[in-house]
Formats: sequence, C-alpha cells, structure tokens
Amino acid sequence: MGKDGKAGGKGKGKQAGGGSDEASSKGKGKAGKAADGLGTCTYVKARHVLCEKQGKINEAYKKLQDGWLSNGDKVPPAEFAKIAAEYSECPSGKKGGDLGWFPRGKMAGPFQDVAFNTPVGVTSAPFKSTHGYHIILSEGRKN
Repeated sequence: MGKDGKAGGKGKGKQAGGGSDEASSKGKGKAGKAADGLGTCTYVKARHVLCEKQGKINEAYKKLQDGWLSNGDKVPPAEFAKIAAEYSECPSGKKGGDLGWFPRGKMAGPFQDVAFNTPVGVTSAPFKSTHGYHIILSEGRKN
C-alpha cells in the first residue's frame, strides 16, 4: 500500500460504534486535538481490511457491527484479525490485517487521514481510496 495522492472518500474521520463523536466533529486544525493525540502523533499502529468491491467491505463491516459495534463495544484486535483474514484482499490479511507501526507520510490520502484521526481502539467506518475500500482498527499512536 503506497501513496495514492487522492484526498476525500466516504467515512473520512467518521467513527463507528461506541465512543463519542467528539473527534469526528472537530475541525482539521491541531487545536483541541493535543489531549487525545489525534492529528498530532507521528506514528500509528493499525490493522485494516481492504476489499476491491464495496459490497464485500460492507459485508465485513456488518460482521463487525453485529458482533460489537451495534452494542457500542470496541472490536478486540484478535476478532478484527479474524475478519481481516477472511475478507481482506491485501497481503496483510494473512497477518490479520496488521500493518504495524507506520509514520505520517507513508500512507497518503484518505487512508492516512482516517488512520491518524481514528482514536485508539476504535474501528473506522468503511471508506474508499485508490486501492479499494478499507476499514481500519487503530491500535496505538506515538510520537
């Protein structure tokens, strides 16, 4: 997964399931984000599901909703990994969608925006990039 140079995409910055909508209602600026690290960290640890077809990513997301998100729960990384292994068309799917730690600037466009603006432990809503449709689980952030 490299830079795709495109901005925009459905679900950008949108949180799914439990947690507040506080982060998604904030603007792009750094003001107000320092306390939770959103938008200010240098590295993010994430897992993702990548599908070429929107229908397939929606099916994976529905499994996450039915199991956890509709109850306001956070998806456990091990369970997200099972969904990634089953649905993801990215080579990382074999590793449960694990992308490890990556720095700001490595991923471009909507993928980076969503990864760096999704609170730790939260699963993003499906969104589109030039590589296909994604769901991200944020697992950590650091400077």
